[in-house]
Amino acid sequence: MNPSQHAVHAHPGHNHAHDRAQAPVRVLWLAVGLTLGFALIEAAAGWWSGALVLLGDAAHMITDAFALGLAAVAALLAQRPADQRHSFGFGRVEMLGALLNAVLMLIVVAMIAYEAVIRMQSPPVVNAQIIAWVALIGLLVNIGVARLLWPAGESSINVRGALLHVMGDILGSIVALVTGVVLLFADWYWLDPVLSLLICGLIGFSALGLLREAVHQLLDGVPLDLDLEAVRTALNAIEGVEQARHVHIWRIHGQIIGLTAELAVREASDWERILHSAQDMMHERFHIDHATLQPSFGNSSLFSEKSSNVCSM
Repeated sequence: MNPSQHAVHAHPGHNHAHDRAQAPVRVLWLAVGLTLGFALIEAAAGWWSGALVLLGDAAHMITDAFALGLAAVAALLAQRPADQRHSFGFGRVEMLGALLNAVLMLIVVAMIAYEAVIRMQSPPVVNAQIIAWVALIGLLVNIGVARLLWPAGESSINVRGALLHVMGDILGSIVALVTGVVLLFADWYWLDPVLSLLICGLIGFSALGLLREAVHQLLDGVPLDLDLEAVRTALNAIEGVEQARHVHIWRIHGQIIGLTAELAVREASDWERILHSAQDMMHERFHIDHATLQPSFGNSSLFSEKSSNVCSM
């Protein structure tokens, strides 16, 4: 049989169902419960004390509880197995969850910034002791939630989006705590809106970064931590490869990265060795385990045309 008929070779042993990144659904739901539970307590304390800073932070945490719930639903859907219409599975639902969370975070930041500007014009008089104690408890709760989510944030953009909301809650609690402590000793009621605007800038910058990454992934862009030209150069450097063509790299979901390429080789008998060398190199250097490589033998224009159609993504 002509070697060129074995045009497509996938990395051996790959299984979409087993390699799918598993998001911590239970941890996300636990985070929802903790966040929503304390938000209700904080809202009650804010209403009783007349502290707008607590009511505003409670509203922020309720919004974040919704965002965490959205992330949990996305993680649950992402675990669905592949079917005839979705051969890669549903892992990209996590990217949609991250996209929605980033947009929601930007909306929350805009609302908080608007409220901060209003308060700067007429800073409210509040009960500093209640603010300080409730903010301290809220800080401890939010740090606990962040510790629950942090391990999974490295492998899931969806969890990273949820974690961004929790980090916003931590910073919000720090602002409230600092405000409460300072107001115990000085009537600097302007401090709360000023610090709130600073926090809005930091969180807004992170939210824009998450939004950019989510859109980039949904458009099948090259992962931001990979250099397409570096991968092409590495493939060209393999002994027996004349040229790597039609190289495409994209993130399938989670930590699973896909690659397709046509490799022009000198000798058909070298293909098996080149294939294994390429796969080992991509795994060790670029952490790419889902590769589809197609050999090109000779200068057949018909074969090159077909290769272009197969490999273009």
